[in-house]
Amino acid sequence: MDSLANRIAWITGGGTGIGRAVALRLARDGWIVAISGRREEPLQAVVDEASELEGRIHAVPCDVTDRDACTRAAQQIEEEIGPLHLVILNAGTFTRFKPLEDFDAASFDKHYAVNFFGVINGINAALPLLKQRRSGHIVIISSVSGYRGLPLAAPYGSSKAALINLAESLKFDLASAGIDITVVNPGFVDTPLTEQNRFSMPAITDTAVAADRIVNGIYRGKFEITFPRRFTYFLQLLRMLPYRLYFPIMRKFTGR
Repeated sequence: MDSLANRIAWITGGGTGIGRAVALRLARDGWIVAISGRREEPLQAVVDEASELEGRIHAVPCDVTDRDACTRAAQQIEEEIGPLHLVILNAGTFTRFKPLEDFDAASFDKHYAVNFFGVINGINAALPLLKQRRSGHIVIISSVSGYRGLPLAAPYGSSKAALINLAESLKFDLASAGIDITVVNPGFVDTPLTEQNRFSMPAITDTAVAADRIVNGIYRGKFEITFPRRFTYFLQLLRMLPYRLYFPIMRKFTGR
């Protein structure tokens, strides 16, 4: 990217976790960042934290499951702050899933409403604006859990797999319109979502480190950003294995 001063980014799920860390990193680089989330209090805390940084952060509350609210948020940013250059669709949710004990279709509803359709709603809001200018960059935060099916993660993992497929599919048409797209597939990151895990999380990454990896990858124009390499490359290898090898290996490592 060229000069970063006064460039404008919109981050959903910007009040906590990865979204918060990326917002602060961009503000340090001079970006003007609009952060969205359902709760105003954590958004305002990030705004206050950035008060002395080179860039600025603005709170634009929005529930990503509300399509009209997402459209209003994007329009508000364009009218009150300026034209969007970067859209990072980060809002997500995770609940541990035990299919044999409490299979519940409502769990899928919740995960897809936030993780998948929350991204769809963000793209629906931002894409017409970027398309008019034939420029911009859309970033989708997915997960390595979307590479292949993992135990106890059916709702979450399948929603993240859908995001990877979505990014791959959109890449073709967006490129012809001058719009970049990136999918971010992190391993475990130390966020409020992973705090509920009751198992070992290999190579867990601090949010500040995750933000650096994401922002640096965006600057380099990468289609996929994945980290930490020593963990995610192993999962990429598993992704290529035939089922007759994949399932026994996963049983050995997870005990499922």
